[in-house]
Amino acid sequence: QVLLVESGGQLVQAGGSLTLSCAASGFPFSRYIMGWFRQVPGKEREYVASITSAGSLTDYADSVKGRVTISRDNANNTVSLRMDTLKPEDTAVYYCAAKQRLVGHTDTREYDYWGQGTQVTVVS
Repeated sequence: QVLLVESGGQLVQAGGSLTLSCAASGFPFSRYIMGWFRQVPGKEREYVASITSAGSLTDYADSVKGRVTISRDNANNTVSLRMDTLKPEDTAVYYCAAKQRLVGHTDTREYDYWGQGTQVTVVS
């Protein structure tokens, strides 16, 4: 059974920091590209960041570049998202996802597995 379980979401003050974690099981984690997405009610799920299977390459959406760092621990099957200088517009449910194909890392349709999400709320 494939599981992706996000944790770490909470209410934080604008300008603060937060680290989200995602624990994976049930598939060969070290062979999968991992991504983080976010979604607010009434809007499409939005790409945030991704990391290649070995962790050698990362990519970020322009909206978070410079404030967010994605990392992974293949020994423990986890992927993390460190977020700094949080803004109210970062408020969303954050999802981790896994994919095998090398293309389309920003496209939700390319991802094979998804977690249930964790809520991040940033207040000013």
